Amino acid sequence: MTPHFEDAIAAVAPFPHASIPAILSPDEAAAALSWLTFEAPWSLRTESFYEQYEFSLLDVEIPRELRDLIAPGFIDALRTFLQDRVGAPDRLDLVNASAHKLIPGQTIRLHNDFIGEEETHRVLIQLNDGWSAENGGILMLFNSHRPEDVASAYLPVHASGFAFEISPRSFHAVSTIRSGERFTLVYTFRAS
Repeated sequence: MTPHFEDAIAAVAPFPHASIPAILSPDEAAAALSWLTFEAPWSLRTESFYEQYEFSLLDVEIPRELRDLIAPGFIDALRTFLQDRVGAPDRLDLVNASAHKLIPGQTIRLHNDFIGEEETHRVLIQLNDGWSAENGGILMLFNSHRPEDVASAYLPVHASGFAFEISPRSFHAVSTIRSGERFTLVYTFRAS
């Protein structure tokens, strides 16, 4: 399994990021979605600005056909993409790889993910077959900390990816889920 970056679109505003139309093949995405839907070991997590189900991909037994999702070659490809298209530095270490699930009524309010130098870059892989705007769960980027200051929005299209730099200005949010379950693989890196 190798991530695909064809047709990726990078931007620097409101903060460095890139959208990736088809980071996984249809078969790879279908296999990952099936596992997340029917077998994954979800645990509810509640914080001040969100409530979601999650688990670390590094702490569970992943099905053999999906182990490439955490294999060194896959992680290296994500790292190289961040360096080439999002402006990440040459030295970038994986901090965590996790899975997130949002269900109806859950949302991720406006935040920037910034916790200092512990986490500096993130890659998201969306696994949401047949998802539409009516489902909610839209990833929104903001020009500032003000909710009315939306810069752009991204539908969590199945097998798509999104990469970004984490900084004090990386304000983003996910709109409330109205129907369905929204699944995301999240790879977090640290510049070192």
